[in-house]
This record gives sequence, C-alpha cells and structure tokens, in this order.
Amino acid sequence: MINVKVKEKAGRKGVKGKNVNKSRNIDNGGSKIIDESIGAYLRSILSKTSSFFNSSDSYKESDLILLGIPMDYTASNIPGSRFAPKRIRELSYTLENYSPFFDDYIDEKFYDIGDIVMPWGNTAKSIKFIDETAKSILGGGKRIVSIGGDHLITYPIVKQYASKYKDLVVLQFDAHTDLRKEWNNEKYSHATVLKLIHDIIKKGNLYQFGIRSGSKEEFDFAEKNCHIYKNDVYEPLKKVMGSLAGKDVYLTIDIDVLDPAFAPGTGYIEAGGISSKELFDSVSLLLSEANVVGADVVEVCPPTDNSDRTSAIAAKLIREIIIGMGKI
Repeated sequence: MINVKVKEKAGRKGVKGKNVNKSRNIDNGGSKIIDESIGAYLRSILSKTSSFFNSSDSYKESDLILLGIPMDYTASNIPGSRFAPKRIRELSYTLENYSPFFDDYIDEKFYDIGDIVMPWGNTAKSIKFIDETAKSILGGGKRIVSIGGDHLITYPIVKQYASKYKDLVVLQFDAHTDLRKEWNNEKYSHATVLKLIHDIIKKGNLYQFGIRSGSKEEFDFAEKNCHIYKNDVYEPLKKVMGSLAGKDVYLTIDIDVLDPAFAPGTGYIEAGGISSKELFDSVSLLLSEANVVGADVVEVCPPTDNSDRTSAIAAKLIREIIIGMGKI
C-alpha cells in the first residue's frame, strides 16, 4: 500500500479551522480502498479511483452518498457521458469548499462511494446493478446524489426512491421531454426515461422545467399527465413551490437544460436554453424550501467539452446539491 496526499482546496476563509489536506489510501493498482462498512455485494460491483473533493472517509457515518454511474450506451446522438463522473470529480478540486448560496461548507457532508462497474453494452444488467445499488444505499437509511451517465440511469434510482417515499415528486430540469414509449424499438433509453418514471410514481407528481424539444405526442402527453413548463425554469419553479410543501422531492438535472453557450459538452445540444445563473438560482431555491431527498446530474459529455466549462458547471452544481441536502 502507498499513502498519497491529495491537496483539497480550502475556501478563502479556511475550513472551519480544519486541515483540508486529507490522506487517501490508494492501492498499487490505483483504486482507492472502499470503506469496509459497505456490504460485500456493493464492494464487488463498485470501483473507486478518485473522489469528489472533501468527501468524508466514513460511509457508515454519512447520511448522503455520492455515486458515479458511467453508463452511456443508450445515448442517441453522441456518447461519452461515461467519462463524466471521473472528470467532474477532477474539476471539483478547483472549487471553493464554501457556498455563498447557502452560507455553508461542503466539508464531510457526504461520502463518495465511487462508481458502479458497468457490464458494457448490457442495458438490462446495468439497470439491475443500479437498482440493487440504490436499494442497498437507501435501505441503510441514506440518500443518494448521482453523477451520470446518460439519463436512463435515473429510472432505476427513482424506482427505489418511489418504493421508499410513497408520494415521491420528481422534478426534471431538461431540454427534452424524454416521454417516448420507445426509441428505436427499445423501451429503455434516455429518450424514454421520464415516461418510465411517470409510470411508477403517482399521477401528477412529475414536474418538467426548461423543456424545449420533443415530439408532438410527447408534448400532448405532458400537457395531460404532467406539469410541463417550456423554456424557463426559475419563474415557473417559484410558482409551484407551494405545491411541493410537505412532499419528498427527487431532482434530476440533464445538463442540456442549459443553453449550449454555457454547456456545449453534452450528447444532444439544444439551442434556446437557460443560463447557468438561472440554473443555480433554481437549484438554490428548491433546496432551500423543499425536502429534496435525492438528486442526479446527467448527460455531461467530456469528449465534446473542450473548455471543461460543462464539467465545471456540473461539479459546482453537485457541490450546491450536497450542501443544500446536507442542511436537512
């Protein structure tokens, strides 16, 4: 074993007096040692080669778990989101540990459990692995923040959340409706994921924001069965916050809700999106006033993100989500 020092960037005012240069144990193969308090089955399908900055060292003592899901083989345009968990973690080290949105620190509010090792190309088995991982983590009384991966990864996670939280509300920030019954004769796709989710939660509990692309049939379905808000996020979100009171909320953010000027690194860019400021304002509002029990950020595609701006935005989003959920 070798002991490697990884410097983690402190905020300008420090880390509440803590030393943020944490030791990380790494084996000679480059994989971090996963906390032995995690069950044997999960350890068998997880790999940890990097960590989001300022993660706790204890799975057992952490209520909030960060999970990477590097699956992108249902991407219908440009694959590459499998590389997002790794790149987003790397860029997390450029962030301050302090959030002015929440006036709080990220330090040790979560445990980064690593990535699920995916059976490449096997969608059914991948869904099974995600489902079983989410079930195990939630069954231990913890909550999950996930990094995709294409948007299909959200379905098995929400399936387990819906089993635990019987009146679960799902909020989707996205450019696309994702409400198709099938895509290229496949039921399980990033283009069908919100239809799959709609079918396992209570009717009326799916809210869609920022939507600006989809088939007419999808828009017609959404108008009848969902709460859909086209193009914008923040203003319609403010109007529905009252209806979320007392509800358990799961938030899924497809990075293409942003205009390509802000987030070019995604597999299916769609012009006419929101600004990064609107996205951060919306996330801050939601996390400040609603009971968000789980979240994910998906569809970041590092191979098309030459400036790293998309991955950097995603890293900051995850910091805000962790801090906001950590305040509960």
